[in-house]
Parts: sequence; structure tokens; C-alpha cells
Amino acid sequence: MTPGARDKARWPTALRVTDQGHNLVVAFDTGESFTLPAEYLRVSSPSAEVQGHSPAERKVEGGKQEVTITGAVPAGNYAVRLVFSDRHETGIFTWGYLHELGTAQGEKWAAYLAELAARGLTRAP
Repeated sequence: MTPGARDKARWPTALRVTDQGHNLVVAFDTGESFTLPAEYLRVSSPSAEVQGHSPAERKVEGGKQEVTITGAVPAGNYAVRLVFSDRHETGIFTWGYLHELGTAQGEKWAAYLAELAARGLTRAP
């Protein structure tokens, strides 16, 4: 599949920040809908600040349990830039990446919690 084709195959039909910024609800034209917690989105941000420029540079960030979404800004017609209460605002979440975060939420969250534990970090601020 070519880059971008995956995103086009899953077009959002709804995107809402709910629960006073604690969740992002995204629905797709496939009929799927996901409620993605702000903390999960923040620690999964696709930004270079979080992901680095290679897998070895990826940061595991603790202390994000109370972070909220304070803004959702369209990025062209392919993504949304989320703004978080801790001032992080450089992550561009494509529709395909949001879909991936939704479908793999259980395993990605479990992996994040394991990484925190392995580094002696906690979710608490």
C-alpha cells in the first residue's frame, strides 16, 4: 500500500474532544469509532520530540496522567494537530495513525505501561 493510501481508506466522519479534554472521540467511514484518552494520545504523539528521528531516539514520557487536549487544529485534509495542556503541540495525527491507535489501543497501552515500569517512571505528574 502506498503512503497516504491507508489514510484515505479510513476517512473520519466525526472528531470530538470530550470529557473536558480528557478524550478524543474519532469515528471513521468504516463504521468504527474510538475513544482515545488524552494521556494515551500525548505519549503516542507522532512528533519528532516524542518519537525522535529513529526508534533508538524514541522517548518514553511519564507524568502525563492529568494532561488534557486543549485544541484540535486541522492539518490539511489528512490529519489533525492536537494541542495538549502541557504545551505539547507538534504532533500531526494522520487519520491512519488515529485509526491505528484505536485498533491497537490495548496492546499499545500495555506496552507503554511496561516501558514506564522498566524505566522506573510513573503516569502521575
